[in-house]
Amino acid sequence: MAEKNKSDKKINIELGENVSEGIYSNLAIITHSNTEFVLDFVRLMPGVPKARVKSRIIMTPQHAKRLMKALKDNIEKFESNHGPIKDIEQPGLPMNLGGPTAQA
Repeated sequence: MAEKNKSDKKINIELGENVSEGIYSNLAIITHSNTEFVLDFVRLMPGVPKARVKSRIIMTPQHAKRLMKALKDNIEKFESNHGPIKDIEQPGLPMNLGGPTAQA
């Protein structure tokens, strides 16, 4: 049985201008059910008591596992080029991120 060349399968992907700018997120909240994983990307801002979900991605468990493997592979490649990424442990999530408390 002959192996198919991966280059035979090409996907045409369009990246729109508004999506290409990206969304900044400094917190991801991941939940799951027996049929899907939900990834909420949140932006916490100093001095702002309420954070807002900026993007939500819903995927199958199989796609979530592929994403995990792809992310792991990319982190390993990044660290081999740039050195280890420091893992900063923070107790809890201060909603003011160390900045002043917002007042109205």
